[in-house]
Amino acid sequence: MRTKGIGWLATAVKLVCTVAAIILAAHVVLTVGGANPDNGITEFVGSWAQYLALGFQDLFTPEGERTRVLVNYGIAAIFWVVVGAVASGLLRRLP
Repeated sequence: MRTKGIGWLATAVKLVCTVAAIILAAHVVLTVGGANPDNGITEFVGSWAQYLALGFQDLFTPEGERTRVLVNYGIAAIFWVVVGAVASGLLRRLP
C-alpha cells in the first residue's frame, strides 16, 4: 500500500513539474512569436511564467526582449523538467 502511495506522489510531482515547464514554454512561444501582450491568454500565461521562473527570468540579459525570454525562460523550463525527473525518480526509490 505504501509503495502505491509513493508511486502516486512521484507521478503527481512529475506532472506538476511538467505543467510548469509547459507554461514556461508557452510563454516563450507567445513572446518569440510576437503575440499581443494585452491579450488575456498572453497575460495569464505571462503572469504564471513570471512566478514559475524562480529567478531565472533575469539570469542573462541579452539586448533583445525575445532573446532574453527565450534563453531565461527556456532555462527555467528545462530546470522544471530536470527537477521533476529527479524528484520523481528519488521518490520511486524510497523503500
